[in-house]
Amino acid sequence: IAADLVSELGDDFQAALDDQEFEGKVGQVAKYRAVGPGGSRKIVVVGLCDDPQEDTVRVASGDLGRACMKSTDVATDLAMFGPTAAVVEGFTMAQYRFDGYKSEPKPALTETLTMIGADEGVIARGEVLAAATMRARDLINTPPIDQSPSDLATLCEELGVETGMRVVVRDEAELVEGRFGGLLGVAAGSSRPPRLVEMWHEPDGADGFVALVGKGITFDSGGLSLKPASSMETMKTDMSGAAVVISVMEAVARLDLPIKVVGITALTDNMPGGLATKPGDVLRTRNGKTIEVLNTDAEGRLVLADGLALATEFEPDFIVDIATLTGGAVVALGEKIAAVIGDDDLAAEVIEVGGGTGERFWQLPLPDEYRKLIDSPIADMKNTAGRSGSALTAALLLAEFVGDVPWIHLDIAGPASWPDDEGYQCKGGSGFSTRTLIELLATKATSG
Repeated sequence: IAADLVSELGDDFQAALDDQEFEGKVGQVAKYRAVGPGGSRKIVVVGLCDDPQEDTVRVASGDLGRACMKSTDVATDLAMFGPTAAVVEGFTMAQYRFDGYKSEPKPALTETLTMIGADEGVIARGEVLAAATMRARDLINTPPIDQSPSDLATLCEELGVETGMRVVVRDEAELVEGRFGGLLGVAAGSSRPPRLVEMWHEPDGADGFVALVGKGITFDSGGLSLKPASSMETMKTDMSGAAVVISVMEAVARLDLPIKVVGITALTDNMPGGLATKPGDVLRTRNGKTIEVLNTDAEGRLVLADGLALATEFEPDFIVDIATLTGGAVVALGEKIAAVIGDDDLAAEVIEVGGGTGERFWQLPLPDEYRKLIDSPIADMKNTAGRSGSALTAALLLAEFVGDVPWIHLDIAGPASWPDDEGYQCKGGSGFSTRTLIELLATKATSG
């Protein structure tokens, strides 16, 4: 607690902190109502610990944002303890609410945030990063009845008009012509036709070229390998990878980063209709390789195979795919840490950048000796090797579609949906990896 604040407010303030057992630990929040000649004001104190790191400040800012949901005007000196952008991100993201479907929504009432000691030039960047995360959260949280593949494709086109991005949308006929057999195979059981979207940020004089590929299963029933009913309850979130890619591309365009980026999203439902792909079917993908489908609930790798094959054709410097791909990643790392698999150097960069954004990643191996586990007697590979090492064998399948292009796979199956309100996170779709990817691209743009 700042000594001057304690002195100004007097013994009653310190007593109030003592009553609330406030010790300055991260996550602690104390409130005090100060009354003076000019009226009353609400004082909120948040814990920072003795040596706050960037994400500590972001978490504390989130605690402040949540504590001030009903306050119209807020002033804070948290920017004196850490990066200004982190304060903006934390405060704004904590006040996020997805309540448009409620008959009596209760959004945050804050209209102004005054930041004492802030770097004014960085505030806008923090706003863009927060907005991108909240865009992803909105997309992830939207019920599937209101978010078909064509709805998402239309949104991408609208964002293209707003930001100047070039957007290419492939409909079902174009997917057939383009030999996107993995995506079409997953989509076969749905009454809502699939889409594949490319979003292009192509600034003049760009130095570097990156491709992002997102899994966009707008609802995953499991197909004919039907999930239990309870497992379907959150399957609107199976398009989290696509939501992240769309949101990152919007932010990259609004920040006008001097790097060329293409964001590819493969969009479809996975439903058990009469024409659905059956266990035992073989699909021929964009690059000609064939996959025997043994479990139709291992569908994400099928749509990513086509997306990665297309990305490889563009010859980027490297590729990142993002997907809620396997329960195996959740078993290994829990609900708050994502797996990163692939190129060691790129994985190390993601882990380092994630340390600053507060989005934690852990590298899992890509063992060559496990490749034989996805061998098929009748096709180039099969789409599942069972539960053992499932995050690794799924990544080994994806590796078949990137050729010699450096590539990393982000399995965000755990943290894509946050379990509770805490810090700047809100229960539900989290937008996890959005800010890390924006910062990674910004770093690449700066380094050339």
